[in-house]
Amino acid sequence: MWSRRNRLLVTGGVLTILLLSTMLLESPEPTRTVDEIMVNPDSFVGKEVALRGEVYDGSLNNDTMQFILEGESSTIVISFKNAAVSNGLDDNRTVYAEGKIVNLNGEYVLEASIIKTSCPSKYEAES
Repeated sequence: MWSRRNRLLVTGGVLTILLLSTMLLESPEPTRTVDEIMVNPDSFVGKEVALRGEVYDGSLNNDTMQFILEGESSTIVISFKNAAVSNGLDDNRTVYAEGKIVNLNGEYVLEASIIKTSCPSKYEAES
């Protein structure tokens, strides 16, 4: 019969192996830029993606719950109807958006489940 100490060691070892296996099998989605996605958006349709970009100035519409996320040379519409949104969502803010890409009438839209904003502008240079 195994001693209490040996049973605890074996149980702890098995739980550790299971936890590590779970972490390796479910690695997080890498954060991409809008430009990376829009090079070939059809390859991302229906898939979970994580995007980072800046809210296009004047595009935030709280009635339709949409805004435009811009990269260096491309843009994509973000729908946040069903998203958990952190405080501070506003124009010209850097945003992390996670959700699924869909094609609605020829326009690519990220249906977000999570929206996180960057730190406040206290880190920006004063004018």
